[in-house]
Amino acid sequence: MTEQIKQIAERIREMREISSISAETLAQKLGLTTEIYSGYENGNVDIPVGIIFEIAELFNIELSVLLGGDNPKLHVYGVVRNGKGLKLERRKQYKYESLANNFIHKKAEPFMVTIDPHDEPALKDFNSHPGQEFNYVIKGSMLAVIDGHEIILNEGDSLYFDSGCKHAMKALNNEQVKFLAIVL
Repeated sequence: MTEQIKQIAERIREMREISSISAETLAQKLGLTTEIYSGYENGNVDIPVGIIFEIAELFNIELSVLLGGDNPKLHVYGVVRNGKGLKLERRKQYKYESLANNFIHKKAEPFMVTIDPHDEPALKDFNSHPGQEFNYVIKGSMLAVIDGHEIILNEGDSLYFDSGCKHAMKALNNEQVKFLAIVL
């Protein structure tokens, strides 16, 4: 696993221990087996962003605290210059860039997501997390699968969905895709 995944796992473990919650109890609250949760917390398994999102909500902390280790401080406005957001390279197929990691008490989590093309014909890694999500394609075309429904999105297309449904995205036409994802 990457160093970043290990650091996220360490921050989650620290939050759990500070809160005097056992790994078994947290796993149960997340609807996971203790074995799966332990793999996440030990940094041996990639943690789905939906699980990190749920953990942040359970501990009533900003998602960016778990992802980047910094406590946001800005409360009037925040600017993220082109390409300067908090980079999150957690999964091989998705590259996330947090676009509001320094703003405190956010009502949404905006990310620039980049997906490089790959040869695998089928989507394997599905994600789900509480809330809703808005995606706007900036560059390229992608296949979005939401709860078994296949939707092709091109530049300028948008998608709004219940992010509690299993979902995954894939770049099409052997080209990189970039999209704005706003998690609510």
